Amino acid sequence: MTTPAEQPREGAAPQPSGVPQPSGVDLARVALRAAKEQARARGNAVQQKKQARRGGLRSGARADGRDPLPLGAAINRLITERGWETPAAVGGVMGRWPQMVGPEVALHCEPLKYDEDARVLTVGCDSTAWATQLRLLAPTLVARLNADLGQGTVKMIKVVGPGGPGRRFGPLRAPGSTGPGDTYG
Repeated sequence: MTTPAEQPREGAAPQPSGVPQPSGVDLARVALRAAKEQARARGNAVQQKKQARRGGLRSGARADGRDPLPLGAAINRLITERGWETPAAVGGVMGRWPQMVGPEVALHCEPLKYDEDARVLTVGCDSTAWATQLRLLAPTLVARLNADLGQGTVKMIKVVGPGGPGRRFGPLRAPGSTGPGDTYG
């Protein structure tokens, strides 16, 4: 025969005989945890109702975007707002230039600028031989850039050879003489 303390309560799951039932302090901890969770749930509901009544949050995330953002998110937002997606993508390609053209070509040729209106990428080379080589590779490179950036981003590659030494004019120069500058370009 079982005593009233040993009888299972109504709605309680039957406990195996080998597992001790919580009693005393353990029951108090369980009841306290349940009460805290209920209070937290009620508090969240009350807080949400207050925010809805007064028109949203007073501090924190605002619709006008004045809250601090991580640097990457702020830069991405600025790029999108200003319409700089294409120049930023081309700038990324300029950073990955050695992977795009190969390390040997990258040693002798470097991207100088991108004209967004004409969609022309200007590339400078350190010798006329490399400039000629890059002119031959230009159609393949345009196709590779457009595959990476989106079709039509780069229409043409303008290849610039090395610049000659500055032309000096002075008393020891003959007028009309072009000098070493005529062998470059």
